[in-house]
Amino acid sequence: MTIQAARTRLLSGALILATLFCSSAAYALDSGNTGAKVVVTPLASATTTASGQPIVLPQKNVQVLVSTYEIPSGATLPVHQHPSARYAYVQGGSLQVTNVETGKSKTYKTGDFIVEMIGTWHQAVNVGADPVKLLVIDQVEEGTANTLLRK
Repeated sequence: MTIQAARTRLLSGALILATLFCSSAAYALDSGNTGAKVVVTPLASATTTASGQPIVLPQKNVQVLVSTYEIPSGATLPVHQHPSARYAYVQGGSLQVTNVETGKSKTYKTGDFIVEMIGTWHQAVNVGADPVKLLVIDQVEEGTANTLLRK
């Protein structure tokens, strides 16, 4: 078995386990000899992006990038797209994301989880009075950027 095939099999197994654990309500884990329980509350489970595409990960040298964004009230992000998987957890505010090719929009609010569109031009605007705060996770081929701006 090649290294790539082993990675793919391992990733597939991990995704299946994550799906099993995240497919139900909150559950508790024993934290060891203290008797205290760690409460795990699943926030999201997805197999497709916001536009219905299957989630596809880079096939080699995967790098995980984690960042935070703070978007001021009324601010509009430039039209852009992501060549690889990007996930965002809305920590605060209201963000409207529009697929500029179809004109379809969806508004995300505090507590929502976004599986962003891949290879699709879209734009986002803070439609609330408070700043939008996002925790963003990208999965890219090592050394590559995950945001392309439309020229």
